[in-house]
Amino acid sequence: MKNHQNKLTIILFTIYLIFLTWIILFKMQFDTNALPYIRSINLIPFGESVIVNGKIYVSEIIDNLLIFIPVGMYIEILAKNQKFYKKIIPILYITLFLEISQYIFHIGATDITDIIMNTSGGIIGILAISILYKIFKNPKKVNKILNILALICTALLMAFLFILIAVN
Repeated sequence: MKNHQNKLTIILFTIYLIFLTWIILFKMQFDTNALPYIRSINLIPFGESVIVNGKIYVSEIIDNLLIFIPVGMYIEILAKNQKFYKKIIPILYITLFLEISQYIFHIGATDITDIIMNTSGGIIGILAISILYKIFKNPKKVNKILNILALICTALLMAFLFILIAVN
């Protein structure tokens, strides 16, 4: 049963990573011609890249945090017995890959604020699952429930994507 749950978690995590790539690299576009042609690097945390009309653009910061929480959750489920810092490394690699890809493909700004917030979101995901394990004292049951919820969310996401494709 555990192997079955792990396979489902890996499949759902892969689908989430594809969705995450579509959001970050392709800006939820189906036509690559609609992508912005930006190539910049911002190495000042919470600097000009998040300031619009003299005000901090908080929603972008929060979005970057929230979108990586599931990454941390999946990593905690798949690497439960690893040390905490070893769980953070794949989150950092994923965010670095996406940020550097934006620069390489000329489709976005590589921003240290995004790296900080994405990694923070992943850490929150790791901590959330760790807390659930401690509260319910049954990691297998927690994993099963989370897989069911993730499967439902993935199905809803796929339905949403099909609607978007049909409308375009």
